Amino acid sequence: MTQPANALQRLKIGNARYVANTRATDPTDSARRESLVEGQSPYAVILSCADSRVVPELVFDTGEGELFVVRVAGNVANTSTLATIEYAVANLGTGLIVVMGHEGCGAVQAAISSGPGSDNGHNLNHLLMHLTPAIAAVPHASVEAVVRKNAELTAGELTNRSAILREAVADDRLQIVAAYYELGSGKVSFAC
Repeated sequence: MTQPANALQRLKIGNARYVANTRATDPTDSARRESLVEGQSPYAVILSCADSRVVPELVFDTGEGELFVVRVAGNVANTSTLATIEYAVANLGTGLIVVMGHEGCGAVQAAISSGPGSDNGHNLNHLLMHLTPAIAAVPHASVEAVVRKNAELTAGELTNRSAILREAVADDRLQIVAAYYELGSGKVSFAC
């Protein structure tokens, strides 16, 4: 198991390489694939938006087996995404969770535009509902401010909604941080 502080440092270093266009990781080859057949031990969970412009493995210059990536529009922690994160922590020993929002998030834009009482259909309404606490926390704010607040609130809420995560944090086996990805520069800012 990688210590949380070491995992966070690895992500920061990988992102610096990505921003500088000096990627060091060959994302996949037959030797790496073969080494992962028997199992995995990712050092970080990334809860990220499903936006096609946000690819955590590239953003952090990692290869197969290094990150446990959970992607859902708006990087929300619904029951399924939370259970997936719990699996990584409880069964794979992952010591870092990063909840990463991003510049120009369409899910956040849709949630702000829709407003209370809008009907986007059952499934989309359910997804957008997870974004309302961030909208309420920064009323009349920009999309970017809501994106950042959503990542922060989601990161904080993970331990409230999960005994597995709460215990891992209490035992210093897990760190949870919020982050923000800039589309144009590729830079990730961590709120820690």
